[in-house]
Amino acid sequence: MCFTGRLELALAADFIIAEAGARFADTHGKWGFVGEWGMALRLPRRIGLARAKRMMLTARTVTAEEALAAGLVDELAPAGKLDAVVAGLAGEILANSWHTNMATKRMLRGTDGMGITEGLAHEHFHGLGFAPDWEERVARFNKE
Repeated sequence: MCFTGRLELALAADFIIAEAGARFADTHGKWGFVGEWGMALRLPRRIGLARAKRMMLTARTVTAEEALAAGLVDELAPAGKLDAVVAGLAGEILANSWHTNMATKRMLRGTDGMGITEGLAHEHFHGLGFAPDWEERVARFNKE
């Protein structure tokens, strides 16, 4: 179950991978609470305003399959295979340049909400350049 505060924490992650059978809900309203860890900001950005309102105002439980279709979940692992799917994704990420991944995340945060002109200017003036090991990576690629 990924309800209320757990959902708010999950929404702060780069990726959400769920196992078949997982369930999601914003149950703040059932208890008279108001989310203060980013629910009202992150959920609409992830699944759209209309879907977010429905989840937040009804406290309705969403299945893993519904969450995947709505874009709340990035990937759905078969039952019992969550650790393997997470390890696979982590391996794909770690195979790439830590420098590039860090710079990309910084650029995504820095340009969020900008128009194309402003965003392109931001990328140009705030880019972090090549990774320290770029020459090795290119040489390895050329050998493959």
